[in-house]
Amino acid sequence: IVEIAADERGEPVAFSGTSEHGDAIDSETFKDRVYVVNFWYAACGPCRVEAPLLEEVWQKYQREKVGFVGVNIYDQPGTAVSFAEQYGITYPSVIDVNDGAVKLAFAAVTPIQATPTTLVMDRQGRVAARIIGELPSASILDTLVRDALGEGE
Repeated sequence: IVEIAADERGEPVAFSGTSEHGDAIDSETFKDRVYVVNFWYAACGPCRVEAPLLEEVWQKYQREKVGFVGVNIYDQPGTAVSFAEQYGITYPSVIDVNDGAVKLAFAAVTPIQATPTTLVMDRQGRVAARIIGELPSASILDTLVRDALGEGE
């Protein structure tokens, strides 16, 4: 788990893709907002364990306009939809298996070596925090999101 000081963050990440429901999702979707990006796939054991924790934090921060998006790096839309239904995930995921463009966009500014990887993005679209591997608890992600929300206030 790494928090990155504001003056040490790289460039904003520009990405675009299509969700498991066929909707366009891109970095402009989250313009001027803190958001969380989670790289995952359905057969990933740690991804299954952390899914309810991610949803818990998403539910807590929706009213504060914090965005959440998954990036499914392995599955086709049907599998991603089934996973979301099984684990109660209500935020969208970009289906990135066909060209890997979203993973590549983020990998240009931060390591995406393991799945799952969770990123907290600041209001400028830069990586503010990174969790490589399974999210240990909802409270850790909650703290990282709260820290990013508190910047510039």
